[in-house]
Amino acid sequence: MDTQPKRYTITDGEFVLVLEAAEEGGYVVTAPAVPGLITEAETLEEAFEMARDAAEGLAAARADLEQTEGTP
Repeated sequence: MDTQPKRYTITDGEFVLVLEAAEEGGYVVTAPAVPGLITEAETLEEAFEMARDAAEGLAAARADLEQTEGTP
């Protein structure tokens, strides 16, 4: 019986992430404070790097969408 946790909540003091162990290895990474953020990482350090990159991408995409929707 595997008693290893499959889901972890971690923080670096600024960003809170939820890591779920992926079947193929590594983690699937989400951020409760950033709806829609999902990425993958092999290490905790990479999880924060990838999550920050994904958050920036989401913010840019949302800004573009707002600008496009505001244009007749």
